[in-house]
Amino acid sequence: MNNSVIIKGNKHGIVVVLDENIPFAELKEALVEKFQSASKFFDKASMAVSFEGRRLTSSEEKEILDIISENSELNIVCVIDNDKMRDDYYKKAVNEKLEELSSHTGQFYKGTLRSGQVLESESSIIVLGDVNPGARIISKGNVVVLGSLKGLVFAGANGNQDSFVVALEMAPMQIRIGDIIARSNDGTQIKPGKSIDPKIAYVDDGNIYIEKLDKNALADIRL
Repeated sequence: MNNSVIIKGNKHGIVVVLDENIPFAELKEALVEKFQSASKFFDKASMAVSFEGRRLTSSEEKEILDIISENSELNIVCVIDNDKMRDDYYKKAVNEKLEELSSHTGQFYKGTLRSGQVLESESSIIVLGDVNPGARIISKGNVVVLGSLKGLVFAGANGNQDSFVVALEMAPMQIRIGDIIARSNDGTQIKPGKSIDPKIAYVDDGNIYIEKLDKNALADIRL
């Protein structure tokens, strides 16, 4: 009996074990024979398939899938990759992309941050509430406070001076963006708001400035 191709079934589909020592042309002939003889067993089932025992190129994998399709009524819904190195590479790439996306979409926090509380994030932070004096926010991205900001805020904690801070009421004890720090007693750099008026804090020419959040300010934001 030719064992150059072995088909194993599991609850998810089938595993096709391929002999790595025979020429690919001979392997294809064995695949035709094996799936023709097993076609009645599979009937018109929809399954996932994975390949083991032999490293396949993309074109070889496609040829094998064509052979399965032409010599059985099996419906292959997906191919499961068992290459650990390739799987690790894709996993790393996906995680990096998710981190990149999270830096733009941001983390939400609902509630008031009280004195002594610290909120930290690897991404941008959107606070749905107030930040009281003595509370701190530390973010590697941007900080948006949909309430009153009266505590300490650190945006761009990874050194990114393009980060910004937005608050409905901008009256912080201290703002740090990247490596630039400004305090409430630094003269004109930080002025507590006299009314509920959305403002944005950003870095320009080595200083932190606070301006009214309008269309012009929004247009200058670098994401």
